[in-house]
Amino acid sequence: MTRKIHKEGNLFVCTSFLIFAICATLCFFYKTTLLYILTTITFTLLLIVTWFFRKPERKYITDENIIFSPADGKVVICEEVEEDEYLKERRLQISIFMSLWNVHANSFPAGGKIEYCKHHPGKHFIAWYPKASHENERTTIVVNTKKGKIVFRQIAGVLARRIVCYAEKMIGKEIEQNQKLGFIKFGSRMDIFIPLDAKVEVEIGQKVKSTQTVLARL
Repeated sequence: MTRKIHKEGNLFVCTSFLIFAICATLCFFYKTTLLYILTTITFTLLLIVTWFFRKPERKYITDENIIFSPADGKVVICEEVEEDEYLKERRLQISIFMSLWNVHANSFPAGGKIEYCKHHPGKHFIAWYPKASHENERTTIVVNTKKGKIVFRQIAGVLARRIVCYAEKMIGKEIEQNQKLGFIKFGSRMDIFIPLDAKVEVEIGQKVKSTQTVLARL
């Protein structure tokens, strides 16, 4: 399986590589203890940044009866709640926490027409806290599928300071299941709100993969 760098990480990776190259060049000519230490630190930083922005190549299928995971991470919430931003009704909420080491590229869990997309400025509590869904910086997206409307939310965490959401420029357009949704930089969470009669296929603590893991069946 080949791995690439996500386009949202190009600037970070190139900058890290440039800093490392400068330190390595200086170290080659001057060979001081300080430069050896700086070269080691910058090389380690380059590896971490490259790993964070990795983009694994995955094969996926589409199925209008399935809700796929929109993110890599771990299920931290699976319960019935009130979706009070758009639908104003009871829904099953599945939340996925993405640690610093997970792939942070997000995908659409279902295909259909983008009906709503709104970015909310907010705080940066630890992403797995329940209140993060309402108080943290976040972007809410609604897709009208053949099986009804699905709501999902990108949530920034303590380290995440920028949410990239491609849906903001796609309102009213049709999208495919597992199509690229965006990217949340440096630790975050995804909430998915599905109909109450959906059959949930995951449990709290389970690790999931974007475009690969079945979260629920409609």
